[in-house]
Order: sequence, then structure tokens, then C-alpha cells
Amino acid sequence: MSNQPRVVKVLGALLVSMTVGAFVLMALGNNPPSAGPFCLSAYYRLTSVDQAVQSKACQTPNRWTSIEIFFSGTRGGSPQQAAGTVDNCHFVIGNGAGDGDGEIQPTEQWQKQYSIQPGRTWQGSGKTVRVCLIGDGVQTMPTDYQLKRLEMLLEALCRKFHIPADSVFLPTDCQ
Repeated sequence: MSNQPRVVKVLGALLVSMTVGAFVLMALGNNPPSAGPFCLSAYYRLTSVDQAVQSKACQTPNRWTSIEIFFSGTRGGSPQQAAGTVDNCHFVIGNGAGDGDGEIQPTEQWQKQYSIQPGRTWQGSGKTVRVCLIGDGVQTMPTDYQLKRLEMLLEALCRKFHIPADSVFLPTDCQ
């Protein structure tokens, strides 16, 4: 049993480190360390992407064939404050200046599975899903949350509706 003193030392060090860690967490209270570029505590408050992709109307696999992403042209605000945005897209992704950062909001157009009015789409057709990023793309660039959530939304839409990657159109200044 020459190994026994070593085991006791390791267990003692583990107990001390766990106790110190517990005291540090209690000292922080309800104030977590400052969030980095991607903080899980804020991320878990967001609606799941799969839930956002659901709609009230029936969704068929061949209903949508492409996806177009564009900026709202505003620096911030909720979708209701971004004039014309809600009527001109299926999803709005907030940037934290008025709406939750990375929050995906499906619009009524998506809920009813309506196409965007002809002439209002840039790249697409009546089978194009339009996603609006709140921001202007020049002075107000997309946040890390927005980009991460956009990526997750695109993956979910492409998987659900069998949309190929070359049918996803980004704003010209993001390519």
C-alpha cells in the first residue's frame, strides 16, 4: 500500500480546489463573468431554431427552393421598428439593439407559408425564403450571435426543404 499517501494527496487537492471554486462562484452571486463573443447563458434563452422553422400552415419539402439573406438597413430596433421588414421577409434575426441578440423571429409570412410579393425579391422567386438581419451591414455589422444563429437557421431550412448550398444568396458585401 505504498500508493495510499499519493491517493490521499490527490483527493485532498481535489477537495481544496472544489471548495475554492465553490467560494468563487458564491462570491460572484448572480453576476456571471463577463460574456465573451459567445456566451452560453444568453444563448440558452433564445428560441430553438427548429421551433422557429415550424409554421401554422402545412410545409411541403418542395415548397421552398432558395434562401436570400439581406440587411434591414437600420442600426437596430425590433422588426416592427424596421419599416417594411416584416412584410418583406420570413425571418428576422435581432442584433441586441431593440431585440434579443441572435433572436430568430418568424414573421406572419412564414407562419402562413406565403411568398414574398413579386418584385420585392432580389435574387429569388416565389419559392425564396427571405431572412433579414437587423443592421445596415456597413456601420452596424452582424453580431457573432446573429451569424451563429443565421448559420443554424440556414442549416435547418436547407435540411428540411432540401435546398442546396448554391441556392443560398448572401448580401453582396458579406461574400
